[in-house]
Amino acid sequence: MGILLLNIIGFSMPGAAYVNPAAWGGTDPVNIGVWATNFVLFDGKMRGLFSVLFGASMLLVIQRAQASGQSARSVHLNRMAWLFVIGAAHYIILWWGDILVPYAICGTLALFFIHKDIKQLVRWAIILFSLYFMITGLVLGGSWWQSIQGLAPGADAETIESTGQMLGTFGKPGSDEIASDLALYRGGWPTIFADNLSTFPSSLTNALLLFTLDTLGMMLLGMAMLKSGFILGLWAPAIYAKVAIRAFAIGFPPMIALAVWVIASGYDTMITFGAFFTFSFPFRVVLTVGWAAALLWIIVRHREHAVIGRVAAAGRAAFSNYLGTTVVMTFIFYGWGLGLYGEVNRITAMLFVVAALTMMLLWSKPWLERFRFGPAEWLWRSLARRSLQPMRLR
Repeated sequence: MGILLLNIIGFSMPGAAYVNPAAWGGTDPVNIGVWATNFVLFDGKMRGLFSVLFGASMLLVIQRAQASGQSARSVHLNRMAWLFVIGAAHYIILWWGDILVPYAICGTLALFFIHKDIKQLVRWAIILFSLYFMITGLVLGGSWWQSIQGLAPGADAETIESTGQMLGTFGKPGSDEIASDLALYRGGWPTIFADNLSTFPSSLTNALLLFTLDTLGMMLLGMAMLKSGFILGLWAPAIYAKVAIRAFAIGFPPMIALAVWVIASGYDTMITFGAFFTFSFPFRVVLTVGWAAALLWIIVRHREHAVIGRVAAAGRAAFSNYLGTTVVMTFIFYGWGLGLYGEVNRITAMLFVVAALTMMLLWSKPWLERFRFGPAEWLWRSLARRSLQPMRLR
């Protein structure tokens, strides 16, 4: 549910707006307030939670397969293979922002860590996070040097052009990339399909080079949280509260400082990209743990509350909600549907988020009272097990 707070930008406006608030979506106080709130509270943390849950649920599936006498390795690899296929179709047919393909890759790699103990899992997660931070830091440093060279007086034409292209990919306002995005997604589906098909290989390469490290690290944290009982709500509420308070105390001040720096810089392309891509990363990890602890604190104290039941049902149908959201949002914003792409600002985009989250909470619970799985969950399970799974509960 939280991921949609960020994905809505990718659905409704040029991708540069996801990195730089000045690229699209409004720079008035209200819209910048929406950007800053998402940047500080949600950006990277919601995907982090998704990765943590993916790692934990993956380990649960493996444990259940072992308990039933099945080949855990075969069951898991089959699930990841079909997740890759579904994710590739999702990317090519509908939306460039797919995360299922990289999750299938990371889930496959996570198989090598399933027998590690809690300390080893946490240690490996820290190693992966450190590698990610170092690599992105090197990328940022090289890009920063290139921008200095390209914008310096007397720079040659080739350097100026390559620097402009680089800054365009980093969310520079007014870039040719933004104009190209607007033309593409305000057009018809065949053009979008052809572009998605052509960019899929490079997207896969980017996922392998960068996305894998932080996502796999979060998955390993999820596996450690499962083995420790943390994510199962087995700890005392006071401990969850203590973890959450400490994590927020560590993570929030630097995130607020980064948001202020970006705004004070006038949304300088390199500063904004650095804050989004590299500088915020350590605090995103800490705040992901803080969010997990805070949510678990609420859950263990209010297990029977009706809202908790609704959210739990939306979680059980997370795959269906994720894919369903893509279908609805691309229809609303892309040219083959209602064509609102680039026509809304950030605060208006949040209204679509509220509507979508309301629909998730309304349909998921009644559906799962009649059926064993969400529609997409049933499809994935049936493909992975090579037979149609029983769907109806009664």
